[in-house]
Amino acid sequence: MQWRSIVVGLLVLRVLLNCAVWLVFGLGPSWGFDFPIKFTFNLHKIELLNDGERATVKTNAWPQHMYDHRNPQAKTCSKINGNSPKKSYLSFFQEGRDEYDRKYSSFPDALKVKMRGMARDMFYFGYDNYMKFAFPEDELNPIACEGRGPDVLNPSNININDVLGNYSLTLIDALDTLLVLGNVTEFHRAVKLVIETVSFDKDSTVQVFEANIRILGSLISAHILLTDPRHPFGDIGLKDYDNELLHLAHDLAVRLLPAFENTSTGIPYPRVNLKKGVPPDSINETCTAGAGSLLVEFGILSRLIGDSTFEWVARRAVKALWNLRSNETGLLGNVVNIQTGQWVGKQSGLGAGMDSFYEYLLKSYILFGEKEDYRMFSAAYESIQSHLRRGREACNEGEGDPPLYVNVNMFNGQIMNTWIDSLQAFFPGLQVLNGDVENAICLHAFYYAIWKRFGALPERYNWQLQAPDVLFYPLRPELVESTYLLYQATKNPFYLHVGMDILESLEKNTKVRCGYATLHHVVDKSKEDRMESFFLSETCKYLYLLFDEDNPLHKSENKYIFTTEGHVVPIDQRFREKSWEEQFPCEEPNKEPPANISNCERIPEERRYGLPLKSIYMRQIDHMVGLS
Repeated sequence: MQWRSIVVGLLVLRVLLNCAVWLVFGLGPSWGFDFPIKFTFNLHKIELLNDGERATVKTNAWPQHMYDHRNPQAKTCSKINGNSPKKSYLSFFQEGRDEYDRKYSSFPDALKVKMRGMARDMFYFGYDNYMKFAFPEDELNPIACEGRGPDVLNPSNININDVLGNYSLTLIDALDTLLVLGNVTEFHRAVKLVIETVSFDKDSTVQVFEANIRILGSLISAHILLTDPRHPFGDIGLKDYDNELLHLAHDLAVRLLPAFENTSTGIPYPRVNLKKGVPPDSINETCTAGAGSLLVEFGILSRLIGDSTFEWVARRAVKALWNLRSNETGLLGNVVNIQTGQWVGKQSGLGAGMDSFYEYLLKSYILFGEKEDYRMFSAAYESIQSHLRRGREACNEGEGDPPLYVNVNMFNGQIMNTWIDSLQAFFPGLQVLNGDVENAICLHAFYYAIWKRFGALPERYNWQLQAPDVLFYPLRPELVESTYLLYQATKNPFYLHVGMDILESLEKNTKVRCGYATLHHVVDKSKEDRMESFFLSETCKYLYLLFDEDNPLHKSENKYIFTTEGHVVPIDQRFREKSWEEQFPCEEPNKEPPANISNCERIPEERRYGLPLKSIYMRQIDHMVGLS
């Protein structure tokens, strides 16, 4: 294939010329390549170190963190020469600073309107074809133009059956996106279809986590938006609506409750059959995110209907997981035995199996005002910064590689592997909500650099080998979400350029006859016949909102937040009250919730625009992938 020939040619060139200039336009050789040159990736200065032999790697470079930082004798990488003459990386740029400013410091209103229209068209191309060819099945196969439901012939196919429950998943998941796009008429029609056609009395075994975030969360969100004219789209009430969506949500939650029964720890089983309960052959192992990311939806449901049961079981699971964290590092693993409380998977990271656990600690505090949630989040964030974060201490200055969060052993902090996964791209957005904007900017740039290289995020990327480990991209929204949140926090037009790049890549690489398809291979762009529901509920939603400055969500004086599936939830005083208690809590939270996307004006003006993004740093993204 052509790309393989190019790679081989570049390797030959390296041997002949003892130079890796062409190859470093990946993500910087200091992330593990043994090249004769190295970038010091700095927001204010970018230097090129070249000693003609081996890469100069100082104490903050990735290869020297491939061992226990408390035991210098345990390192596995060979010693690297530290004496290298410095050459300014600026010499590689022909254009000056003004060229950077012209490229990224503005985004014309007309172009913003065009991108907003592209995002809207992208959503409707997927949604309309789902409704035409797939509804009432769960998903659309966009290549074959047909519907997809559970794999009844192969119950062990959890990649499909964990998500698809024979309950019109894509329609339900997309409900509030219709409102975000301003289509109240179609929203009402979709709500009526759900009420008339959806039932959870199905012999379907689904993952508790997926049913919670995609179905339960959307039903609750749509119900709130229908019934409360304060948030955030005004009075969009549906005539003769009698809380049917809330009743459906309650019915589903009741069917998920058996997962919390008969466990010694209170940590739920990963799967339930919606009609029969926990399957008799169910495993006793679950992931941290799956068991610990139920509190937002279950908590809101409890407070809407005045029944503490759902919040109680979800909170008990979170506390059980929290109490199993390492005494040495404060970290949690990624897979636990629900009966013994023993960690089966000892990997601690920010990606699959753990991501939304941290997300929901913070968002639960923002919604419910429970001080314990924020104490847990703060402690977890401190442990993450202490043990998962590698690279130089400061994001914006100093020597060494830029910050990166790696996968480590929960008990000793040693790196377990050299890959990150695409789900980790959510973390800059969470850092924005926590007010850590500078670190969010730095980490977001890393993931965007990968996107620039491939036109997608591979499911796993090996930061040492500078190559994908797992090559598919299922239209995930995490990078788009972080891009949107960072734009709301900084108002820097650079993020509009990022969004445009992502939008155009999706349009070019994933659009097929009846929708948008999963990329099977991010290099050769081959496809799989699947369009997951989160493409409409999250990816398209965040892209549209990024370019729609006048959206009601941005103009509303009421605050709101997104669930981990991108569903709109208002921050409402009633969610801080427990109607089942004889007295309301008399204590107020010790802090206001951290800045959220509807309250980004809390960030000081000097951090909202141009700092630290207005630097040569962002131009490196173009050049490092050879796409300037």
